[in-house]
Amino acid sequence: MRTPLSLATLAAWILLLVLPSCQPSADKSSFSFIDTTQFNTAIKPGDDFFSYVNGKWYDTVKIISTESGVGSFYDLVRTTRDRLMTTLDSLSRSRNSPGSIEKKVGDMYASGMDSIAIEKRGAEPVKPYLRQIDSIRDVRGIMQYASSQQRQNNDILFDAGVNPDDRNSAMNIAVFSQGGLGLPDREYYFKTDSATLKVVKAYQTYIRELFILTGDDSVSAGKKTLRVYDLEKELAASHKTNVELLDPVANYHKMQLAGLDRSMPVFGWKKTLDAMGWQVDSVNIQQPAYYAKLDQLLKTAPLDTWKDYLRAHTLFQYANRLSDAFVDASFQYIKTVSGQEKLKPRAERMVEMVDATLGEALGQLYVKKYFTTDARQRMLDLVNNLQKAFSARIDKLDWMTDSTRTTAKEKLFAFIKKIGYPDKWRDYTNVRVDRNSYFENRISAAINEYEYHRGKLGKPVDKTDWGMTPPTINAYYNPLFNEIVFPAGILQPPFFDPAADDAANYGGIGMFIGHEMTHGFDNQGSQYDKNGNLRNWWTKADSSKFSAKTGSVVTLYNGFVVLDTLHVNGALTIGENIADIGGVAVAYDAFKLTKEGHDSAAIDGFTPDQRFFLSYGRAWRIRVKDELLRTAVNTDPHSPEKWRVNGPLMNFSPFYRAFNVQPGQKMYRPEDQRIWIW
Repeated sequence: MRTPLSLATLAAWILLLVLPSCQPSADKSSFSFIDTTQFNTAIKPGDDFFSYVNGKWYDTVKIISTESGVGSFYDLVRTTRDRLMTTLDSLSRSRNSPGSIEKKVGDMYASGMDSIAIEKRGAEPVKPYLRQIDSIRDVRGIMQYASSQQRQNNDILFDAGVNPDDRNSAMNIAVFSQGGLGLPDREYYFKTDSATLKVVKAYQTYIRELFILTGDDSVSAGKKTLRVYDLEKELAASHKTNVELLDPVANYHKMQLAGLDRSMPVFGWKKTLDAMGWQVDSVNIQQPAYYAKLDQLLKTAPLDTWKDYLRAHTLFQYANRLSDAFVDASFQYIKTVSGQEKLKPRAERMVEMVDATLGEALGQLYVKKYFTTDARQRMLDLVNNLQKAFSARIDKLDWMTDSTRTTAKEKLFAFIKKIGYPDKWRDYTNVRVDRNSYFENRISAAINEYEYHRGKLGKPVDKTDWGMTPPTINAYYNPLFNEIVFPAGILQPPFFDPAADDAANYGGIGMFIGHEMTHGFDNQGSQYDKNGNLRNWWTKADSSKFSAKTGSVVTLYNGFVVLDTLHVNGALTIGENIADIGGVAVAYDAFKLTKEGHDSAAIDGFTPDQRFFLSYGRAWRIRVKDELLRTAVNTDPHSPEKWRVNGPLMNFSPFYRAFNVQPGQKMYRPEDQRIWIW
């Protein structure tokens, strides 16, 4: 789990949360905190530990029609969403003080719940944008329109943002990355298997339906759809693959504006940036090939084709803010990549909308009610203990020289630790909210978000910023800040419970902590120094040994079969797999520093070590629809849950000892073949 990714068309698989399997109890000796009723004891732990811990549940659980998965993350998301829904519903019906965050979030929610008003307006709110597109007469008009949409926080035609400079992480710069596509990934435009073609057909149907909903007849809509798709396919050919995007050095190209205007005169960099309100003399173009191709196509593709493209991508951005016909058209496409059968109820969607638009305002209310300072301190204690354990592991590495070891430990102890919620909150004063104007409220929130980030351009980086809202059930490592971040949302059972015993907590949230720490030293994070700068701090010999070890991870995970003949992509998932392997090892070592870690007293017949691993396996008790699984294997840098459990454990000797794993069992690997990096 790295810095959060924007994946609007695939929001269904953002990591979600789990219902606790049991109620907390202060009496640790009499309560297990680990639900054993769903174990499949017919399976040996050494054959398939994921199925041993979760098998009975996995074989009988049903995924409800409005979800694409079920299990720990999903259930916890639902629990948190229900809490937020109760809060927002109450606030939307209350007389809140003018200017208060209670009034702002309550009115935003109320405006989205007013389905009658939204239906009455139909497509009218988006028509001014369509008229702007109709009035475009030349390429400059295309760029002016795309720039104006950027100011409403819409990445149409190109993706732009304000981020720390990889080579000088103390300063914010303009960053441009490849974009322009509607499908989840470039490969969807070129693969010809039946599953991919099904997604492509649904996507084309979606474009066609949007054209019809805004006035085209079916024949005209069909022709426009094919033109848009073919243009996207040409753009997709210039895209780097998901694996190529993992190399931070190869994706850093800081360029002067004057040179860019000479090499890409049609795109018109200076005019485009001026129209965006960005006063800069250089930008980091992460994938220059895309912008070179875009510059070419702006000159060679027919103007009418570009206008069709802008219409389609504008409607993509606004469909879920319009009437039910647009929302349903969007969902009919999304279901092919997520497997979700029915649209979520409006109230659930509006909770997600408020979190996305006024996240830290809503987050303040959430943590006030659901996250205690005691829980924050308990979590900090866990983080500090894992940090010590990680340091001890670095000291024991037999493949690393002293100079690299010293620098690695300096980076480890320079981690910024963020737990629960920000120490300073975002200001949403400039977001204008009228409970009778849902579409305009969303526009105002989007402009506010854009201006918030634009205001950072060319200024020192504020490392107190958060990339997730407090209720989020997720966590991340950000190499540019050298920070590990754990929102309050994920600090709940089954991952974390202040009342639980150490085995349960270290096997649950401890693994997540170790995972995020290890990201600082994975194939990408290891290329950044303690200050967040992209800089090689490794000796040549150590770097070669590290590469050999990470290559073994790729090979191992390539062999895991996910579905039919579909395998895990070891090269795409390498960073997350390194973090999983390291995360469980660091968490276990930290657990062994506790009193319970030295004990042998059993609870429910399981030793403390066994309970540590059972908690770990239980944390990934998740089942998803096959459609989502296929999409994730193609695009998600995380391995499927089964292999997030079995992959690390088959390489971890303490697991072998805890469950007496023997040669001949399916997870067994000879000791000299077990991968140990950190």
